[in-house]
Amino acid sequence: MAYYIGLMSGTSMDGIDAVLCDISHQRISSKHCLSLPYPAELLDQLTNLCTPSTDELCRMAMVDREVAQVFAEAVNQLLAETNLKPADIVAIGSHGQTIRHQPKTETQSGYSVQIGDPHTIATLTGIDVVADFRRRDIAEGGHGAPLVPAFHHQVFSSASVSRVIVNIGGIANITYLPANCSSMVTGFDTGPGNRLLDYWCQRHTGRHFDQNGQWAASGSIIPDLLTSMLEDPYFHRKPPKSTGREYFNDSWLTQFDRLNEFPAHDVQATLLSLTAQSIADAIRNLKQVDEVYICGGGAFNLNLLKVLSLHTALDVQTTQSLGVNPQWVEGAAFAWLAWAFNHRVPGNLPAVTGARKSCVLGALYPA
Repeated sequence: MAYYIGLMSGTSMDGIDAVLCDISHQRISSKHCLSLPYPAELLDQLTNLCTPSTDELCRMAMVDREVAQVFAEAVNQLLAETNLKPADIVAIGSHGQTIRHQPKTETQSGYSVQIGDPHTIATLTGIDVVADFRRRDIAEGGHGAPLVPAFHHQVFSSASVSRVIVNIGGIANITYLPANCSSMVTGFDTGPGNRLLDYWCQRHTGRHFDQNGQWAASGSIIPDLLTSMLEDPYFHRKPPKSTGREYFNDSWLTQFDRLNEFPAHDVQATLLSLTAQSIADAIRNLKQVDEVYICGGGAFNLNLLKVLSLHTALDVQTTQSLGVNPQWVEGAAFAWLAWAFNHRVPGNLPAVTGARKSCVLGALYPA
């Protein structure tokens, strides 16, 4: 057995997933998962760091270590729950917490900023940490995102059917896995996932998210509003492409006139349809799709899955049908990326990120 732990917190910032994996001879088996929410005060600080303001450098330096402490706490709790010792773990793969993501443009270099000091994680856990996965891909001319398609290819590819894996976090992304690798594996960010839904739900109900999409199901889609939203240039841009909460956020919503004149639950229904239709449009542009599987927090929104199935005219299931809990997939991906670093296996797919070449991702921070 070769145990690795993957640490992941996505753009929704709804908590840290720590996933224990046994990765031996490229066979990946997820063994245990623990989810830990951010303390409320730290979550507020992280949210504030996602938008430009004063004294950012000092605040980021302090929050960098506080995030790392919570990441380390998640690892140590995971070890306690599984009766493992630090010496039993080969390495931790830590994604960190993204606070800014700016894809490259014709006039501007791209960057992606993740915090959660790997030195602090290594010190507090006594385990080697592999982190800083995105910047090598960016150095090679890529977006540094999405990174999970290489893992999806390892775990979910089929010799007989073509699959799409849809990860619905704050932002949604897809990975296309053609049958028997008959053509190139591709993937990209499709647009908003849960981010706008969570924001609108919290603003109008006080709840952090819409349980099973029930509030959205109580409303009716506003056709003109949905059409206007889908006219956003991002949806029509050709991949490689990536995006983040810097783009699809509450400020993005303010461009739509009279938004607050509609019933709030109708807007929620429209935002859910926006997520579903933008994903479905991306899937329809692929050559051949036999199966669609969902992972990430959106996999637990039953109404979203229902609407997505209607838009794609396909049977939409979660990755649980393939033997992997949908909540575990991204964390397991970063455990695999730590394994890939140790074995000098490239962790990016240039067709996905736009990088000039495949390369080993990450850097080592010894315990």
